[in-house]
Amino acid sequence: MRSNKSLQPNGTKPAKTQPPVVKGRAAVVLPWTLLSSSSQQTDRLGQALGRTLRGGETIALYGPLGAGKTALVRGIAQGLGAAPEAVTSPTFVVIHECQGRLPLAHMDWYRITSLRELESTGVMEYFSGQTVTAIEWADKGLALLPQDRIEITLSHRAKQSRAIQLNATGPMSGKVLARTRQAHRRMPNKISNKKRITRS
Repeated sequence: MRSNKSLQPNGTKPAKTQPPVVKGRAAVVLPWTLLSSSSQQTDRLGQALGRTLRGGETIALYGPLGAGKTALVRGIAQGLGAAPEAVTSPTFVVIHECQGRLPLAHMDWYRITSLRELESTGVMEYFSGQTVTAIEWADKGLALLPQDRIEITLSHRAKQSRAIQLNATGPMSGKVLARTRQAHRRMPNKISNKKRITRS
């Protein structure tokens, strides 16, 4: 089920979460913080992440309006081989799907007001199989998120710069984050895109 109802945000601030403990072994937690001075650099990070995904990962995105969450998802889509222009802010649709070498479900929970409402959209169906889920405003449904996930927090530093912190909450996401750091280091500093990526 897809939702396109216009709902009022509940005004709550993103919750500060602690990485969960994975039973049987300690969670792999590799916090990584970097500074993006442009939407192109945010896109570059997204591309590095997209290229290292193998299917089934959940990416929880936190940050205020205009921090660059959608720009990052565009980069992830491009890294997966999907057209970046296919990624738009899904605020009024909740879930938008696109296809690259893996399926990507781009979600926006900004207008969600309750867990019951969120469950009614069918989001739980995406947390299994090969679909990569990238969720903006993920703090609105923390209780529904997979225990092992990549958490990315974007925050304003100045007019054109953003601080981006990446964290893994389990062994699978830890491996993805380690691969992403390596891929990001190997990528050229400048990436040519057919269209300029706008911050959102």
